[in-house]
Amino acid sequence: MSLKQLVNNKPIWDAFNKELDELIALEHRSLESITEPTFLHRAQGKILALRQLKLMRDKVNGPRRSD
Repeated sequence: MSLKQLVNNKPIWDAFNKELDELIALEHRSLESITEPTFLHRAQGKILALRQLKLMRDKVNGPRRSD
């Protein structure tokens, strides 16, 4: 499956985004109990990477044109 197929198939894309949202929420919960700076930075990096995945549709399809 190509990335275009993933991002342009609404049911699959919505399920993927839901999974990303759940993973982000899980990392937010783990941030509450982290005491070590190294682990804190890792968790922040994971959240950043997951949020960037949520923007994949725009990267794959390119910017939207306004008509």
